[in-house]
Amino acid sequence: MGDGAPPGHGLGVRVYALLAWTWLRAAAQYPVSMLLLALATAVVSALDMVAIMLMFAHATRIAGYTAPEVLFLYGTSTLSFAVADVLLGTAERLGRHIRMGTLDTMLVRPVSPLIQIATEDFSPRRLGKLLPGIAVLALVPPRLEADWTPGRVAMVPVLVASGVAIFAGLWVLTASVQFWLIEGHGATKAVTYGGAFLTQYPPTVFARDFVRGVTFAVPLAFVNWQPALYVLDRPDPLGLPAAFRFASPLVALLLCAPAAAAWRTGLRRYRSTGS
Repeated sequence: MGDGAPPGHGLGVRVYALLAWTWLRAAAQYPVSMLLLALATAVVSALDMVAIMLMFAHATRIAGYTAPEVLFLYGTSTLSFAVADVLLGTAERLGRHIRMGTLDTMLVRPVSPLIQIATEDFSPRRLGKLLPGIAVLALVPPRLEADWTPGRVAMVPVLVASGVAIFAGLWVLTASVQFWLIEGHGATKAVTYGGAFLTQYPPTVFARDFVRGVTFAVPLAFVNWQPALYVLDRPDPLGLPAAFRFASPLVALLLCAPAAAAWRTGLRRYRSTGS
């Protein structure tokens, strides 16, 4: 148990759901407060959308993209990030648990420490983060000047699911760094929250070298940029092969595997604080 190896997938999902439901039941004792917090979170999460709409109040296109196209990027990025945040966002608290010695307590429980941290303080307000992305993806696609072939329709849920997996992998991977760099909380936010902000805008907004970096170094381009190029029938600013537009599921898998390995390695090398 000391290496914190996660349980089987089925058991892990059931334990996660049970712990999350326990926190939700506690919050439901105060339904008005729960609802208001969720709505407040939704409003705050929608501020980036408001900023995009303000930009289009003064321009018809941003870097060659129309308002529905940019909002499509916003919706896919926001929803993917929000789902990953709801599921694993609190993994970034690992460094705090190491400093306080509370990780030691988690290691002696018959539940994966990652599941314990991920469900910590699970609140309905987290679910408010999902609303802006869901609303945009419900309203914007019919307004896109896109040829909605069966392939493009199918790409949208694949895009979102792959984006969730990529953000989840980045969260676990950057959180795992805190086993070695306990004060790595800022770096975690820079990659996760920063990545979510970047992918809300067209890749043509950024310099080509930067786009290369978030394609081949930190694979944020596969959250939504690459698959969205296929949906929107847009040329690749880097001139990459068309196969890259369908590579997001593979990239998600290639990212989640080392993230899981980094987490397990960090747990194995962890030494109790003795507190």
